Amino acid sequence: MDQTISIQNDKKTVNGWAFFDWANSAYALVISAAIFPGYYTKNTDEFIDVFGWNVSNSALYSYAIAVAYLLIAIASPALSGIADFGGIRKKFMRFFTLIGASACIALFWFKGMSTLWVGILGFIFATAGFAGGLVFYNSYLPVIASSDQYDKVSAKGFVYGYVGSVILLVINLVIILNPTWFGLPEGPSGSKFAAQISFVMVGLWWIGFSQIPFKRLPADNQNVAKTDQLIHEGWQELKNVWNEINHTSNLKYFLLAFLSYNAGVQTVIFMASIFASKVLMFETSELIILILILQIVAAIGANLFAKLSDRKGNKYALYLMLFCWIVICLGAFFINDKISFYLLASLVGLVMGGIQSLSRSTYAKLIPSKTKNITSYFSFMDVMDKISVVVGTFAFGFVEQLTGNIRYSALFLSVFFVFGMYLLQNVRIKSSIEGRKYVNVR
Repeated sequence: MDQTISIQNDKKTVNGWAFFDWANSAYALVISAAIFPGYYTKNTDEFIDVFGWNVSNSALYSYAIAVAYLLIAIASPALSGIADFGGIRKKFMRFFTLIGASACIALFWFKGMSTLWVGILGFIFATAGFAGGLVFYNSYLPVIASSDQYDKVSAKGFVYGYVGSVILLVINLVIILNPTWFGLPEGPSGSKFAAQISFVMVGLWWIGFSQIPFKRLPADNQNVAKTDQLIHEGWQELKNVWNEINHTSNLKYFLLAFLSYNAGVQTVIFMASIFASKVLMFETSELIILILILQIVAAIGANLFAKLSDRKGNKYALYLMLFCWIVICLGAFFINDKISFYLLASLVGLVMGGIQSLSRSTYAKLIPSKTKNITSYFSFMDVMDKISVVVGTFAFGFVEQLTGNIRYSALFLSVFFVFGMYLLQNVRIKSSIEGRKYVNVR
């Protein structure tokens, strides 16, 4: 019997696959969203000399994100080719896990300006390890599940990731708020050391729990193609999909709209904690609580806008969410107190999960129904997603560098959402994935 067929929908294999999300989501929540941004802001100078260029610490942080995602965006076609044709998914999952987890652990030695290079490089490599590993993780889905189980299995990975990362974040919160319980010094020095310990815990959590999928997922195919062939195949697939998209106005306009508004969405997600700690002086413990609220509201928002889309259509729901994102950018410019920021963050959570989920499902409706290259189409969207992060975070840092005020960076992000709405008006969305009718308002 073919091994691919025999392992499909096997409970032990599926659960093992989902544990990879449990393992690496700790980075996404603890490092990129909750603890590291505030720690970085408190332990660096407001302005930093970078090769003779005077850069604000928050601008440098946004540039670091842009660099990490630019590296993955460039490598993504080759990585996709390796995943699809090379049969060595697990080997590369191990490689990116080792890079990302080791970089998280290395952040322990980032203590201030004298070790800033450790913090910047560690953050870049941790981010690249996280994003790079996801390419291979996602490519396992059609191997371990039949098509009728894709949604269920994919959702299981999301749930595992959410639960695992929140558990670790709560543990970190307890240690940071009560350092003396764990034999750490009292006061700011104890809280700082507790934050450093959290970086090590993320790395150990990531590499430790990833051993479960590495043990349970099917072995790599030993008949591996040459590296240059894999890279060629990856780029060729991307080129073929682009040629198809370029002749399909619906897909082209939607991807341009997605590139625009997703640049704003991802930048808000990445930079919210930096903004809160720098402008409103949020402490690390307050940032953790803020992120926990955002995560809970995001789950509610995803379901809410899914129901709205069913009733009013994808386009209506997307327009409403983009309007909310514009309100968020305007609010960030004028906000002056923590209570208002908690309310604004709740609005971010409400539309954060919804717009990411609805963007994927809308894109699926626009893909030609008879195409055999669905994976390639989504690989192309993945590249666009990463490019949008580069564009958004670079623009955020550049605007702050020009104006000297991070509030103007937040306000500028509204341009991405306005332009996304403008482009979206040219998109006609199918009433169903299988249907052939298009409607302008749905």
